[in-house]
Amino acid sequence: ARNWVLFCAVLAAGRWQWPAGAIDSFAALGAAGRAWQSRCIFIVHPLHSMSNFSIASAQLNFVVGDMQGNARKIIDAAAQASAQGAALLLTPELAICGYAAEDLFQRPSFQAACDTSLQAVVEASCQWPGLHIVVGHPQAEADAHSRCYNAASVVCEGQVLATYRKQQLPNYREFDEKRYFIEGDAPCVFDVAGTRVGLLICEDAWHAGPAQAAKAAGAEVLAVINASPYQTGKPELREQMMAERVRETGLPLVYAHLVGGQDELVFDGHSFALNADTSVAARALGFEESLLLAQVQRAPAAIKLIGDVAPLGDTNIQLWHALVLAVRDYLGKTGFPGAVLGLSGGIDSALVLAIAVDAVGAANVRTVMMPSPYTADISWIDARDMAKRMGVQYEEISI
Repeated sequence: ARNWVLFCAVLAAGRWQWPAGAIDSFAALGAAGRAWQSRCIFIVHPLHSMSNFSIASAQLNFVVGDMQGNARKIIDAAAQASAQGAALLLTPELAICGYAAEDLFQRPSFQAACDTSLQAVVEASCQWPGLHIVVGHPQAEADAHSRCYNAASVVCEGQVLATYRKQQLPNYREFDEKRYFIEGDAPCVFDVAGTRVGLLICEDAWHAGPAQAAKAAGAEVLAVINASPYQTGKPELREQMMAERVRETGLPLVYAHLVGGQDELVFDGHSFALNADTSVAARALGFEESLLLAQVQRAPAAIKLIGDVAPLGDTNIQLWHALVLAVRDYLGKTGFPGAVLGLSGGIDSALVLAIAVDAVGAANVRTVMMPSPYTADISWIDARDMAKRMGVQYEEISI
């Protein structure tokens, strides 16, 4: 009896079909149970067989400050995840406002707009019964002197079920989160289809403490939402670091990551999932938006994640995609219609031309060669050849 759970559902127009073995289990309830037979159905089911579900990682490209547009992206991803049978959708760190909004976090009007867009996602979640949506967002703190929390809320069926506050705030290189955020101090564990999910935010998972605290609070799977800027070797390093958390806790882990360019930063995606033995169970392609699904299969002794594993690609391929994505998003997110660049006939401007064409298309690139009396013939000959090969507009303006 310890391993069985009893559910009661009112009969609907007599269309219910009893599962195999359920009638015998119902009969075991005795006379009290039989008295309810005409009004209710009691379904007896093993707990572990009810817990299989899918986790979707929404690898999305957000615009900093476009809270309404970002909320629409999250809502669209939720609809897609629900259509594919997911019970849990993870969005990247600070998905509502984009990463990183820097001093915008200190504006009350910015926080209010984030709250409004978060509420739009909460209200939209009523469309997908049973789908839990983890949304990254800033959370205001009244007594924090304009600082807030880097938070993530668990949204389901029109309610905020729980909110987690990032505990480890990076304050090195491109990060200055201690300027804007307050450290959280408690784990967050929530239930999805009978499985306890422990929530972490990016830097939390680079330290042992938050993952251990989540396990101590009952987590059976770790879910990490992220905005981790790209650098050479970073996708491989992330998987190595997350494997350390898996080995320390014995728990499988799902890592949902941001993609896109923002100012001098570029985020590569490569969301992934690791099994409890640290093997890669699923991985998304890098440098593009996608929805990565990892199926959670629960056996009596373990939880296993299953999904499609895309290749990481070698470093040179990653670098090219990073440069192209960074240029495309810098021009697109700031509203520039295209690029104008000078050609010298040398390899530097040839490389920049190739990146620009891949980023925004030949029709949106204009090139200029500016020869002087001292310019060698090979310079303008090669510049013309480059422009012709790439199919871009070309001009020569003598100086």
